Amino acid sequence: MAEEKTYPMTAEGLAKLQAELDDLIKNKRPAITSRIQEARAFGDLSENSEYQSAKDEQAFVEGRVIQLQQMIQFAEVIDTNSVSKSTLTLGKTVSFKEVPDGEEESYTIVGSAESDPMSGKISNDSPMGKALLNHKTGDTVEIPLPGNNSMTVKITRVGKAK
Repeated sequence: MAEEKTYPMTAEGLAKLQAELDDLIKNKRPAITSRIQEARAFGDLSENSEYQSAKDEQAFVEGRVIQLQQMIQFAEVIDTNSVSKSTLTLGKTVSFKEVPDGEEESYTIVGSAESDPMSGKISNDSPMGKALLNHKTGDTVEIPLPGNNSMTVKITRVGKAK
């Protein structure tokens, strides 16, 4: 039997996935079922765009339900209190400046299931996340960029997620 993939994440990330799954099952599924029933009442399904649209949405929702169920089943919740406070691990926030004179930036390192770069949450699987993990305040880190380029940053702070 193949080994199942685990999904490292914070407790907050797991709670968000569970809430999304609950919403899909309790709200979205019944709403789509109602739309399909209404569209069927219009008659000929082969030329019924409302029916096709509802069926497409149903397929998307069912795919997302399966994906969320798997991620929740194989979630690996990371306890940030069980590791050194000064070491950057999943669930912690890192602040750094690009060397020599960049502005300070801060990101929280999270599992890929909960990454949201626009909200300052980057995946532990991203090039930046991989490069920064397990480093401490004061460390200088080389972060790979596209096109065989890189940038050097100095970590100014490691702390609990905001």
